[in-house]
Amino acid sequence: MTHTHVTAVEDDEPELLRDQFRQLLRYRAIIGAGIGIGLLGGVWFGLSNADTYVATSQVVLRAPVNDPFNPSVSQDKTLNMGSERQTALSSSVAEQAARKLGWTGTLGKLQKDLQVTNPPQSQVLQFTYTADSPQAAADRANAVTQAYLDLRKKQWTDLRATMLAGQQKQLDEVARKHDQKTKEVDRMSDGAARDNEYAVKTNLLNRINELDARISQLKSLDMSAGTVIRTATAPGFSDGPGLTMSLGLGALVGVALGLLAAWVRLVFDPAPRSAGDVARAVRAPVLGTLPRGATDVLLADDHTDARVAEEYRSVAFRLAYDQRFADRRRLLVVAPRGSNDAAVAVASHLAASFAETGKDVLLIEADLRTPTLAGRLRAHAAAAPRWSHAVESDENDWPGRRQLSVDAGESGSFGLVPGERVRNVARALTAPTVTRLIAEADSPNATVVVLAPPVLNYADALALVDRVDGVLIVCDPRGVHRTDLQRIRELIAGAGGTVLGAVVHTPSGQRRAAKQTGGRRGGGGRSRQPAPAPSGGEEFTAEPEQVIPGDGSDTVTLRSLRAEDLRTGDIRAGDR
Repeated sequence: MTHTHVTAVEDDEPELLRDQFRQLLRYRAIIGAGIGIGLLGGVWFGLSNADTYVATSQVVLRAPVNDPFNPSVSQDKTLNMGSERQTALSSSVAEQAARKLGWTGTLGKLQKDLQVTNPPQSQVLQFTYTADSPQAAADRANAVTQAYLDLRKKQWTDLRATMLAGQQKQLDEVARKHDQKTKEVDRMSDGAARDNEYAVKTNLLNRINELDARISQLKSLDMSAGTVIRTATAPGFSDGPGLTMSLGLGALVGVALGLLAAWVRLVFDPAPRSAGDVARAVRAPVLGTLPRGATDVLLADDHTDARVAEEYRSVAFRLAYDQRFADRRRLLVVAPRGSNDAAVAVASHLAASFAETGKDVLLIEADLRTPTLAGRLRAHAAAAPRWSHAVESDENDWPGRRQLSVDAGESGSFGLVPGERVRNVARALTAPTVTRLIAEADSPNATVVVLAPPVLNYADALALVDRVDGVLIVCDPRGVHRTDLQRIRELIAGAGGTVLGAVVHTPSGQRRAAKQTGGRRGGGGRSRQPAPAPSGGEEFTAEPEQVIPGDGSDTVTLRSLRAEDLRTGDIRAGDR
């Protein structure tokens, strides 16, 4: 059998990527919020930079040298550009610039808008100042540049003065010794001693000449720290990208932010967001995707949209051509948890679709906790197929002899075994009469559709799994978790059953609102009929989650297997 719907293919990575991208588009609110945040950020950035002006000045640094044309002197070895940049950003430069500008604010505010950079492989410092007016930016950039040059010149001048003072002190000391030695030599007579003293005097004179030459060199040095090669001028336009470009950039950033947030939401979202996720969770094909509102009514003739009836017929035909179902044509329809309305609608529509093909269809409502089908379908006590009558059934037990016939309009009619409230649900579902009722529908033209309560609410469906040929899971992908579907598949497989597929649906807005508000369904039309009220006159509305512990209905007991049952095929536990 070849399914045209989504199948559980885990190795098709391109299909998984396309499916994931389609799932991202489901989070339109998150993506829209990201775009909105990006646009707001773009507006803020555009407006905040609309009155922002940048002025730039550049200085080529130099160190004081005797001969600037001497190729043996390397400026990059003399200057440390990292230290020079830190000096330009220091508070000492900011203080001098503040005095030049008449700055009344704090130094931190003046330094905040200043940037000093050094282009690679150069002795150039670039001063960039940002202000709210063109002239202010130019004035502050030039003031900081000149303050830096003045500070460096002062530092070099102070260093030269210190060196000159040291050299002059040495010169004075040597000159004093030379004068003293000259007097001593003049008083001495010729001889070896006078020659020795004369040599010492000559050395002192050489030392004086050396110190005098050093002092002359220091005095001749140019103490300029650098040369301004670019003076800051008032810019003619703002530095910001403009409101239009800011909006465009904000939109791009917003799209990226929204997609990232949607991807994170998708990764941590426990609910299957597509039919592919459902198929991978249950390891079975998705046989149909119902349109919105397709589960609001129970028969196809009541729908105004013809697509609904065609989709149900498509699901029925896919089941009919599945070899696992075609041999005995016994189907168990279940929902994961919560409301069972969608499973009720799918079971009744499939029964009508099978009846349309000429089959003798029997719909068994095995929901003995909140039975509703008898009041919601067009059922009457007409003669039902003989094979659908329970054999040796007790009038007080379920299933009794109350067999109904449902008029499905143009599709024909099918039999209905309505559910009834019983004292002990577990005993009723595991009774031999239920087994014989399902097993006696083995005629070539018979089809049995069993409707059970949600699997994760009660274990009722697991008691019926081994007596049917396959299980059909009905779920809303947005209302169930992937782990729930995986657990259902494991429970069904553990009970000896087979998941034939899944049917996904989207509840209508009215039903979704009813779920959110928790309101009761009102009467009128073909609405759900409440069960008979208990003594006391109050209306009794049973909730699936309300179970009275200890009354025998909160669990399903294990049935004993006899050898003759296994030989006759009445109970097929794990033969699939």
